[in-house]
Amino acid sequence: MNEKMKTVLVTGAAGSLAKRVIARLHGRYNVVAVDFRRKVETDADIPSYKVEIHKRGFEDVFRKHRIDAVLHIGRIFPHEHDRTRRYNANVLGSKKLFELCRKYGVGQVLVHSTYFVYGASAYNPALLDEDTPLKASEVTQDLVDSVELENLAQIYLWKAPELNITILRPCNVLGPGVRNTMSLLLSRSLVPVLVGFSPLMQFLHVDDMADALVLAFERNKPGIYNVAPDDYVTYQVAVEQAGCRKLPVPSIPPLLPKLISGALNWNSFFPPYLINYFKYPVIIDGSLFGETFGWKPKRNLNDIFSYYRKHKLLSA
Repeated sequence: MNEKMKTVLVTGAAGSLAKRVIARLHGRYNVVAVDFRRKVETDADIPSYKVEIHKRGFEDVFRKHRIDAVLHIGRIFPHEHDRTRRYNANVLGSKKLFELCRKYGVGQVLVHSTYFVYGASAYNPALLDEDTPLKASEVTQDLVDSVELENLAQIYLWKAPELNITILRPCNVLGPGVRNTMSLLLSRSLVPVLVGFSPLMQFLHVDDMADALVLAFERNKPGIYNVAPDDYVTYQVAVEQAGCRKLPVPSIPPLLPKLISGALNWNSFFPPYLINYFKYPVIIDGSLFGETFGWKPKRNLNDIFSYYRKHKLLSA
């Protein structure tokens, strides 16, 4: 490793977003890749580790490398593991990470969160800024770990100013290799839509999100920021643009779509705990991030959805 360059630890290194971030940092920083699912194949000069973030072995990474900054991108999605495993990794693991950062003098921590923490409700304001209360855990227990991770990061933001914590809350991130719920959904040829509902949604290309993460790291302006484009589109239009066929799902009574999702095992792409996000708009105001960091997405909605259209044509 080049001792003249900063050393940056990137968690969640197996994910599509983290891989793009690592590619952007490589050559200008010493990068250390960490993932809790598997050891990631990297370039020869990038150390890679499989660790349990909330266990003792994680500290060995900090002992071996003098870490200057951490980009905490890794998070277990609800469709990947049970609630206990998620809580251990996402909340207890993040607490362990913050404490190790304090112990080993890390000077900057960037946390990749999600707009899901706001919760989806018919009573949401038209535009949600960073001061809007986080209500997701009131709606469903399956998002408790996302909200608690956020609350934990905010506690350390004020309790440990020396960590220079930045929290990013992006809208739906889509694109090649992305394995989140929305990407899995739009990758399908037949997609459920709730009868009588088509909320406005925001979408961001994974490359634009990678640019945003690197920019936030390099500018180092601690705080909480939504990350989203100015444009949005209804869910059903997004489904059409992604080349999907619609499968109408009854929405009345309110419990029915959740029962259908559970009965048909749609947990990975149309899970019961996210049903409200397919009913009510959750539009976030990304102007603070754009103005603070001088950031604008480079890819438009057609760039985003064309990947899913082409993918279906190639696999047809």
